[in-house]
Amino acid sequence: MLRLCSSSITRAQLLDAASIPFFQESVDFDEDSIIASTPKNFVYQATLGKYRVNLETFGCTDYPLLVADTVVTAQGKILRKAKDEADARAILATQSGSEVSIITCMIYKTPQLELIDISSTRYFFDSFDLDGVDAYIQSGEWRGKAGACMVEGFCKSYIREVRGFESTAMGLSVEVLKPFLA
Repeated sequence: MLRLCSSSITRAQLLDAASIPFFQESVDFDEDSIIASTPKNFVYQATLGKYRVNLETFGCTDYPLLVADTVVTAQGKILRKAKDEADARAILATQSGSEVSIITCMIYKTPQLELIDISSTRYFFDSFDLDGVDAYIQSGEWRGKAGACMVEGFCKSYIREVRGFESTAMGLSVEVLKPFLA
């Protein structure tokens, strides 16, 4: 049993699908204070910040900690969570017809082990249909998603090619984590 220090429904679904026992309990960390020059540096700092506040609050002796963060990047830009519909449209326009990298950093901590992993999955998208974008924006499913992106949802039909694990793009590199679980 591990403590998933994330409120992400998708991360919980990934652990369920992999038959990894867990419960969710998390302390928030303010990512807006992060200044980073690269997407990998940003996602590492965000994960490290989350890890530190959760380790301080919960420790890792009762249950191992699992903390993760994800960043989306395209055309040299870090695509954060959209603040509103206009921002979501601009973020999706950046991804349309582009190569998009989704980078996930995770830290898994037990009393005997500390695993830090940064993995990336690259997607090559066809151009998004504007009516499809409108429907997606209206659905609100983009809210709270890094890069307003759901590769398991809206973006799925536009994927031309994938390089990497889908779980990484969904927010947790389960294939990397599983070998380290007791």
